[in-house]
Amino acid sequence: MKRALFPGSFDPITLGHYDIIKRGIHLFDEVVIAIGINADKNYMFSLEERLKFIEMEFKDEPKVKVMTYKGLTIDFCKEIDAEFILRGLRNPADFEFEKAIAHTNRKLSRIETVFLLTAARTSYISSSIVRDVIRNNGDYTVLVPDSVRVQGSKKLL
Repeated sequence: MKRALFPGSFDPITLGHYDIIKRGIHLFDEVVIAIGINADKNYMFSLEERLKFIEMEFKDEPKVKVMTYKGLTIDFCKEIDAEFILRGLRNPADFEFEKAIAHTNRKLSRIETVFLLTAARTSYISSSIVRDVIRNNGDYTVLVPDSVRVQGSKKLL
C-alpha cells in the first residue's frame, strides 16, 4: 500500500489544503492527514475543532484518515508505515522552505517528499490569511471547505 502523510497544523484547513488532499488520493492508496501538536504554538482553533473540520469534510472518503501526532514527522511516518510525505507548494518561498525540510527528512530516513503545486485558484490562500479574515469579520467561507464554520464571535478576539 502506498500511504502518504500530509502534515500540518490546519488552523484551519483551507481550500488549498483540500485541493492537495483531493489530488493526493488519486496518487496514493491512502492519505493520512496528520495534525501536528505543538504546545508552543498559539492556535485559533482547538485541536478538537481542527479534527472535526477535517473529519467532517472527508467523512465519505475512505482513502483519507485523520490523525494527530507530536514530534518529528518522519518518526510518525515510520510509526504508521507511510513511505511518502505529501506537501503543497504555493510559491517560490514555499519551495525553498519545503526543499530544506525534504532534504533533511530524506537524510534522516528513506521517506520521500512528494510536492504538488497548488491550483491557481487557491494558490493565494493560507491559514494565516484565513485567520486574519475571521478576526476582522470578513467572509472567510470563500477560502475554506464547507465544514469550517465559526460559531458566534468566539474566534474574533
